[in-house]
Amino acid sequence: MDLATLLGIIIGVGSVIFAFIIEGGTLGSLITVSAALIVFGGTIGATMVSYSMKDMLKLPRLIAVAFKEEKEHHNEIIKYFVYLSQKARSEGLLSLEQEINSEEMKNFDPILKECIEFVVDGADIELIKTTMENKIYVEEHAQKMDAEIFEAAGGYAPTMGIIGTVMGLVHVLGNLSEPDKLGPAIAAAFIATLYGISSANLFWLPIGQKLKNRANKKRTEREIILEGSLSLQVGENPKILEKKLRTFITDSAKKEDNTGMKDSDIANEKA
Repeated sequence: MDLATLLGIIIGVGSVIFAFIIEGGTLGSLITVSAALIVFGGTIGATMVSYSMKDMLKLPRLIAVAFKEEKEHHNEIIKYFVYLSQKARSEGLLSLEQEINSEEMKNFDPILKECIEFVVDGADIELIKTTMENKIYVEEHAQKMDAEIFEAAGGYAPTMGIIGTVMGLVHVLGNLSEPDKLGPAIAAAFIATLYGISSANLFWLPIGQKLKNRANKKRTEREIILEGSLSLQVGENPKILEKKLRTFITDSAKKEDNTGMKDSDIANEKA
């Protein structure tokens, strides 16, 4: 579970509700079924018009992805490439064939296996680069298209809230014969706007941005894999390869080490 996503939503929603209550409001006054139906039903309906049914069926999976913790493997990948480079220099590129179906390989993105297969097969370096760059681009584009579904919903939600408020005010103005009920009725009408703006800024848009951030991190990971594979193909020195790959990650990420191992540990273990 990604605590940042869960706590972010809880803190955001909780802060809005708590602020309302300490100002004298009641929780019950924030619950309006008709407003919820207009805003959430209208938002989902408008989004369905914009996208295909196939895209909409992805929503539960994408929401689950946003709440699932995803670790970065940049340091581990770099260490693994240092080991592969050392092995290739001492035993030849064909020795890497043993790694294709290894347990270590299964820990990383499947694109790593494809790249190593190209290297072992002696594919032309331009062929590897073009093929993998295209694959990286297509998969990143698909991930960002998924994120745009949430951004679209985040754009529709506030408008649906305004529609709900206008509908509520129309109902209020059509019953001016009871002045004592005007205040509560107008307040209830504005609940729809609250739902629309809150859902957009506390759920739809943040989830969309989370998915985009993950797509960007995944692209960086795959670029490290591609660059490492190209370096293997040309027989680059392991130390130079490591320095090159570390340019893809930030200084803080360079200091992180999820396994608690030094850069040479993987190579030593394999040996």
